[in-house]
Amino acid sequence: MARILVLRISAIGDVAMTIPVIYSAAKSNPQDTFTVVTQSFLKPIFINRPANLEIIGINTKGRERTLSGLLRFAAVLGRQNYDMVLDLHDVLRTKIIRLFFKLKGKPVVVFNKARKERSGLTKRIRKEFRPLPAVMERYREVFRKAGLSYKETFTSLFQEYPIGIKAMEDMIGAKKGKWIGIAPFAKHPGKIYPLERMEQIVEALSHQPENTIFLFGGRGEEELILGHWSHHYPRVISVVGRYPLDIELALISKLDVLLSMDSANMHFASLVKTPVVSLWGATHPYAGFYGWKQAPENCIQVDLPCRPCSIFGDKPCFRGDWACLTQIEPKTVINKIQEVLGNENSY
Repeated sequence: MARILVLRISAIGDVAMTIPVIYSAAKSNPQDTFTVVTQSFLKPIFINRPANLEIIGINTKGRERTLSGLLRFAAVLGRQNYDMVLDLHDVLRTKIIRLFFKLKGKPVVVFNKARKERSGLTKRIRKEFRPLPAVMERYREVFRKAGLSYKETFTSLFQEYPIGIKAMEDMIGAKKGKWIGIAPFAKHPGKIYPLERMEQIVEALSHQPENTIFLFGGRGEEELILGHWSHHYPRVISVVGRYPLDIELALISKLDVLLSMDSANMHFASLVKTPVVSLWGATHPYAGFYGWKQAPENCIQVDLPCRPCSIFGDKPCFRGDWACLTQIEPKTVINKIQEVLGNENSY
């Protein structure tokens, strides 16, 4: 029986993408135990996990923000009797943690970030435009290289523990008609569809009486914008701050479709088998971050020679017009949502 330490500290979407792989690996190796180190606030997404999997939280905004704090954290981990370390992140923090184990002679297997291939994909000149191996496949490869058995068994966070309809009704009421989720934000501007156009989509969908629309986002400015939309249009509900993350996942699992950017919400929906219509701007599915088992035809994007210009959407638009996003028409998005819902009405 081996004790295996798995490191994936951030970001939210990337951590979510590890779940199908880690859960499958844990079930494939029931004689071993797995411990995942991730951000403390992300622990709630590891719900209904296998019995041989535990989660340890790290707080890189608090106690472990400084080098001394991180070293103390790593030293505590280093005193545990882990037999190997699987680094699914390969950043400075995880390099420091895994060093404690290397010094003790413990095997370490590191995730391949494909930095050279990513650079080629995002070059402005002589762009190497080709699909890279999916990030989740590279996660799987880490477990295989570690000599562990691996069989893909994960289907949903709720596959063995379905959400009770009564519990959901007590929170948000009985489901009537179609439930549509809309998550219009992302961490970086290169991945955010123009909000005035997104509001047009919300308005058009809200005018169909069979639809109830749930808006997902963060606190602060996002909450204010979504609150305005929910007050202005019928059957539109902002859920910002209303539920903890695990309950929000349960709500997402009851949606008929989620409209999302290339963001964590796309991956949350993937974890609960909810179909996603995703909008892509500066980034591209070729980088390997497409939602797990999401239908490729539900990805909406504009083919431009400059795309992708960024892996994470954090670079400024060298054209200055964000054409990759502004050239996507609201009616295109609405029609795709109608198609996923099985409706014949088009915009």
